[in-house]
Amino acid sequence: MKFPEPLMEGRLIQRYKRFLADVRLPDGTQVTAHCPNTGSMLGCQPADGRVWLSRSDNPARKLAYTWELVETAPGVLACVNTARPNAQAREAIEAGRVSELPGYGQCRSEVKYGEERSRIDLLLSGHETEPDAWVEVKNVTLEENGQGFFPDAVTTRGQKHLRELMTQVALGDRAVLFFVVNHTGIETVRPADYIDPHYGQLLRQACDAGVEVIAYRASLANEDGRPSGEMTLAEPVPVILEV
Repeated sequence: MKFPEPLMEGRLIQRYKRFLADVRLPDGTQVTAHCPNTGSMLGCQPADGRVWLSRSDNPARKLAYTWELVETAPGVLACVNTARPNAQAREAIEAGRVSELPGYGQCRSEVKYGEERSRIDLLLSGHETEPDAWVEVKNVTLEENGQGFFPDAVTTRGQKHLRELMTQVALGDRAVLFFVVNHTGIETVRPADYIDPHYGQLLRQACDAGVEVIAYRASLANEDGRPSGEMTLAEPVPVILEV
């Protein structure tokens, strides 16, 4: 997928109240941008770090700018907008770039399911031979020494999703946990046991129960490390579950 317009570069002043970020533009103007990320954003809000914003001309919006990307290290970019991964995953699946999920004729979003009142990110159906696939999408931006970790904070919601996915497998369908790696410096993905050990335990239990776990990395940057304007998922990333 592509950004509809070129992103605007700035410098991060501060993120606060979770959903707000003050950014200094190149001309010295200070703007407040929407930060569409409920997580801790650990490692993704460096002081005075380079960030990139999208702009909307919708008069109904309170804030015209949205924080999209951040430079976490020289030439290394991460996407902090957690509204993006579902669309990235859907586009990649429908374009046939996800080798684990070919051949599905229909894709629906936010379908209600489960005993815990969940909504699945993507429900794939219409395959000639495979059962429906319930796909839960997670954004991975926490990086340490080339390793990506999820989650970046304790997530009871994520734990619930794993339980729901296990139930779908027991009912005879496929269930897939899809890690969208929105960080150009990540080479592998692991559960962040040091942050949420219960999530890591449940993830391994889910795998043993038949839940499939896959990860694909987005192409966010050009060779010079600047934003490419695209967020295409094309490259699989290994998922490592060993403790």
